[in-house]
Amino acid sequence: MEALDAAAVRRWAAACVGALDAHREAIDRINVYPVADGDTGSNLLTTVRAALEALLRAPVTERADAGGAFGVLATGALAGARGNSGVIVSQVLRGMAEAVREQPVVEGEHLRRALRRGAELATAAMAEPVPGTMISVLSAAAAATGGEGLHEVARAAVRAAAVALEHTPRQLDALADAGVVDAGGRGVVVLLDALLAVVQGREPDLRDAGTTVARPVNPHVAPREAGSDLYAYEVMYLLDGVDDATAGALREVLVGLGDSVSVVGDGAGLWTVHVHCNDVGGAVEAGVRVGSPRRIRVARFADAAPDGPARFTRDRAVVVPVRGEGLAELLLAEGVAVLRVGDGEEPTPYELTQVITATGAAHVTVLPGHPLLMELADEAAIRAVAGGQDVVVVPCASPVQVLAAVAVHDPRRRPADDVVAMTEAAAATRRGEVRVAVEDAITWAGPCRADDVLALADDEVVLVEPGPPGVEALARATRAVARRLLAAGGELVTALLGRDAPEGLADGLAAFLRAERPEADLVVYAGGQADSVLLLGLE
Repeated sequence: MEALDAAAVRRWAAACVGALDAHREAIDRINVYPVADGDTGSNLLTTVRAALEALLRAPVTERADAGGAFGVLATGALAGARGNSGVIVSQVLRGMAEAVREQPVVEGEHLRRALRRGAELATAAMAEPVPGTMISVLSAAAAATGGEGLHEVARAAVRAAAVALEHTPRQLDALADAGVVDAGGRGVVVLLDALLAVVQGREPDLRDAGTTVARPVNPHVAPREAGSDLYAYEVMYLLDGVDDATAGALREVLVGLGDSVSVVGDGAGLWTVHVHCNDVGGAVEAGVRVGSPRRIRVARFADAAPDGPARFTRDRAVVVPVRGEGLAELLLAEGVAVLRVGDGEEPTPYELTQVITATGAAHVTVLPGHPLLMELADEAAIRAVAGGQDVVVVPCASPVQVLAAVAVHDPRRRPADDVVAMTEAAAATRRGEVRVAVEDAITWAGPCRADDVLALADDEVVLVEPGPPGVEALARATRAVARRLLAAGGELVTALLGRDAPEGLADGLAAFLRAERPEADLVVYAGGQADSVLLLGLE
């Protein structure tokens, strides 16, 4: 490959998630500096997965070229950063994004500049960079010299990073005593090897590759990848709209409260705050004095389970918040854990977190099924991740996209591969809806009044049928939605009948498809949802 386009950047992000998933436990085991038995691998995986999710979820206009894709990855990593290693990776991606901004493709020289800028920002994010850590490995990769082509630059970076990684025990006595290389540095090599794999058109190396020479002795119960064990809590939160001077002042306040302090931004007003301390209230109040902290996460190191994934009773689970008994029963039959949401009720993050943790699964995929439930799912995922589970939220704007994702779910695959497959299936499913207007409004298809029938395709109103919502009006709206969705082609139409769907609506749709689109198959389920008469999905 001579240049990275937006699609290649996305493949790299997915490859990073897959590779870190494979190496996570090995990296966690060798996290001995400055405190043994940490969670560097888990933090790296969570951060990079957040970056990938942001890229998959972003509008096409924001990720149309390579520069834009790197920018979305950087913002997603910053918002989802976990631990010191996650903060460092977010800054690497931010630096890369700055170096290739507005570049439609990334060639060799662009990549070299991107790596250098990424290493600069990562180093600046640490109050006191220590030789022999992932900063050293990043700096070596950025300083590597090779040819001018994309492949030569990527290969030189991987080789230099690997050499620097092997030297880390010579720079830190703690690593030499334990017989291991630096955990964060090993994570850097995994990310760079994934990049080289994409450039070479191969799969990344998923072997252990000798990261563990010996198991660290006397492991601490609390996973802690940096900082002194004098501090019992890790506090992280996001801040919006804070300028550089204010962020610097906040950093000084936090340094007075604890260690492992980082206050880093994306260059557009979003900041991630991280500190290890004993005064949790003081750390949060410091953020309140300068802005409005959100996604506040507090973890007590002593509460962490030393055995990690062994405490879980199963490997994988899928969780869906559901409106409608029919849809709930359908998903339960497929082995999905559901949160039943009553008509007019709004679920809370606590309720969804309870369902996630009750699965007893090490890896959980959450399918929200509605745009308004995305933030809820993200908040619940953050809480579950803080408790030690590996949770991913797959963007799903409709129950029909949930069904498409569940249809391709395969627990025999590696978790990262399964998440990518489910995400792609959901994104490839066009959605339609027939509903009854509850109030007067202006739509793309003209004005509507309460009790008019609305036909929507991918959230856009394509037809307004004057009310009241009789059988004929609903049938015409159904045909309009199906016709609009099928205009771009498709093979499988999935229909979810609402609680108030009249008898014969599904038969009418089947007759319409036989007459106009005989090549399209139709599957009908009784969803039982109250907010729409009919939901349609097209694959």
